[in-house]
Amino acid sequence: MVNYIGVSDIQQLVREIGAADFLAQLADTIEDDYRRWDQFEKSARVASHSAQGVIELMPASDGALYGFKYVNGHPKNTAAGLLTVTAFGVLAEVSTGYPLLLSELTVTTALRTAAMSALAARHLARPDSRVMALIGNGAQSEFQALAFHRLTGVRALRLFDTDPRATAKLVQNLLALPGLADLQLQVCASTAEAVQGADIVTTVTADKRQAVVLTPEMIRPGMHLNAVGGDCPGKTELARDILLRPDLRIVVEYEPQTRLEGEIQQLPADHPVTAFADVVRHRAPGRERPDQVTLFDSVGFALEDFSALRLLHTLLQAQRNGVRQIDLVPTLDDPKDLFGGTLGRAAAGPTRLRRVA
Repeated sequence: MVNYIGVSDIQQLVREIGAADFLAQLADTIEDDYRRWDQFEKSARVASHSAQGVIELMPASDGALYGFKYVNGHPKNTAAGLLTVTAFGVLAEVSTGYPLLLSELTVTTALRTAAMSALAARHLARPDSRVMALIGNGAQSEFQALAFHRLTGVRALRLFDTDPRATAKLVQNLLALPGLADLQLQVCASTAEAVQGADIVTTVTADKRQAVVLTPEMIRPGMHLNAVGGDCPGKTELARDILLRPDLRIVVEYEPQTRLEGEIQQLPADHPVTAFADVVRHRAPGRERPDQVTLFDSVGFALEDFSALRLLHTLLQAQRNGVRQIDLVPTLDDPKDLFGGTLGRAAAGPTRLRRVA
């Protein structure tokens, strides 16, 4: 039997722990795994692109555990009443190859993306950052707001989306959370208005195109840019001239993947970037001075999903009751007799076959 986490299970688990505390635990787990960077077998995700979107497989292993995520990204799905992103994942034991956990990752991916954003900001943004512009108020926005409030001390959000209904949804959801009573919300009429006075700017838009969400004149010394929406080839959010600023420090998750999918796909292959793992391990600085502009070029990396699955597995192991399981792998009396122990047993009837000479 394999442990299973469905949508209702992750809802209950996060409700019991508290969303903010779950995000904090997830950020700590991700940070711990980035500190073990050299232990991981790493590769860029395997992507199947279409005109409508992308379907991806994201594997990672630390030698003891192996995890992978199936995830899609279809920006036009919402017009048909469908989610833009759906996902599920598996955590397995390397020594036997047996799966330990099958889990939904649609909700969990939203949580881990936000946890990773806030974790990066803890290393890159100015410590006194309290105001964040949140550009793109769709499915990921509440998670980003929660993570930055809990992990970085952001206390004011300046909100903008091209769809006012998305912003209204975000405001309604945030106002309903008692833990955010000290969070100020300001709805803005444009991106330019939203970034005014912001210490951190998070862009999390969905269109699969080379958009220009942020332009050079919007960027001020000392800002931290959290670019989340550009996460596949041909999909970006920042004007190229921003990336060429001499005072900009670009930090990436896994350079071979980010070169293809992130904001830096707009730049030459030799343009300097810094690996987040090196920042976490103190092999490279994050922010070097208060007036420096920093950019976390977030595309989502398989290690972060591995961390999420590892945390979920750990939390389930601590539970004595309420853990659901599924018979994903057959249990056999004779492991060499797969047919007899499954299909043969089910097909056996009251009469026996006679051997014909």
